[in-house]
Amino acid sequence: MLYRNLIVTAALASASVSPLGAQTTDGEHLGRQIYVAVVTFGPGTVYWERFGHNSIWIRDSLTGLDELYDYGRFSFRQENFLTRFLQKEMLYWMQGDAPELVLPHYQRRNRSIYVQELNLTPVQRIALRDFLLANDTDENRFYAYDYYLDNCSTRIRDALDRVLGGRIHDATSERTTATTYRFHTLRLVTENIPLYAGLHALLGSPVDRSITQWDEMFLPMKVREYLRSVTVQDEAGREIPLVASEATLFESAEPPPPAAPPRWTWAFLLAGVALAIAAAALAYRGVVNRWVRIAFVAVSTAWMMIVGVCGVIIVGLWGLTAHTVAAWNENLLLLNPAALAFALLLGPAVYGGRWAGHLALWAGLVVGGSSVVGMLLQVLPWFDQVNGPIVALTVPVNVTIAGAWWWLSAASSKRPAAS
Repeated sequence: MLYRNLIVTAALASASVSPLGAQTTDGEHLGRQIYVAVVTFGPGTVYWERFGHNSIWIRDSLTGLDELYDYGRFSFRQENFLTRFLQKEMLYWMQGDAPELVLPHYQRRNRSIYVQELNLTPVQRIALRDFLLANDTDENRFYAYDYYLDNCSTRIRDALDRVLGGRIHDATSERTTATTYRFHTLRLVTENIPLYAGLHALLGSPVDRSITQWDEMFLPMKVREYLRSVTVQDEAGREIPLVASEATLFESAEPPPPAAPPRWTWAFLLAGVALAIAAAALAYRGVVNRWVRIAFVAVSTAWMMIVGVCGVIIVGLWGLTAHTVAAWNENLLLLNPAALAFALLLGPAVYGGRWAGHLALWAGLVVGGSSVVGMLLQVLPWFDQVNGPIVALTVPVNVTIAGAWWWLSAASSKRPAAS
């Protein structure tokens, strides 16, 4: 089915090309033989596929060139991959491949394939072809990847906008949307709750600003959508749609991503309250039962290790890397690095280390107190980070564990525990 659609699309492309243009190289007709289309691939199931993908299809009947050019190549085998990723120094690259290799791959991955033929003048077609050919070299293909500002989709947008003299930018940069970078990020990872929670926690305030249609085109599906609203001038100076025709080569059987992120604040609150009740119950029974007290310490240590490690990651991303989207993260009050000290002190404290018990009390106070501050700051207009689920999950547990440790320490000092 895919190959039949591909043949039909190629036939339509050939029909739209002037026969004279395919046979001559004079200034009037050079470039008419070039077919240009944007190919959009829908989201996949793996986390790095959730945001979709796109490429530019260049087909030149004069030279025999027939390639899909994309800017989304990366490799886990890249030298120092993890370090580069953490420091936001990971390199992506662009590359062209034959459609008969690329398109079946995405069909096998059960990812939708959409084609939009573009109305470009001959001069613009030549300029785009030459630009992509120049990029598809070892000297020019690599670039420093940015999730929102410089990715495989924005590179496609910018390449088209370049040859169109800014037409795409003019049509979309002043059109505001009701969305943010966080909005789209969370809705596209909804099916992976740990990833959803992790990204929600690690992304800071910068991803909560309102974005325009131009900004939204960091997503391939938004490029496909907004290209339909762009008009260009043909050779006679008439305004015509940029998109000449559209075709669907393959439609995935997977349901599309949700139109908006889920409202999971109440679900996270229920989880936080449940954990807090469990911790409080263990602390209460731990006064008279040594093993229950050990269980309380084990649960509290595990939770505080998670909280503390997340806090350290936030500090590192904010202060030590180029991840600007992780800056000014109000979750640092909820995911306090001091929780690591609290976690490490709880074990020695339960075995009678007075110094450890004393330090654990104050570490718990810092963790619980900063959580309350982080929650209360949400009522102030200067603190508008969208982090309701993280507040709902962490505050009940942090405050309960910190308070329970104070209460358990006081109660245990008054009477011996029974085994």
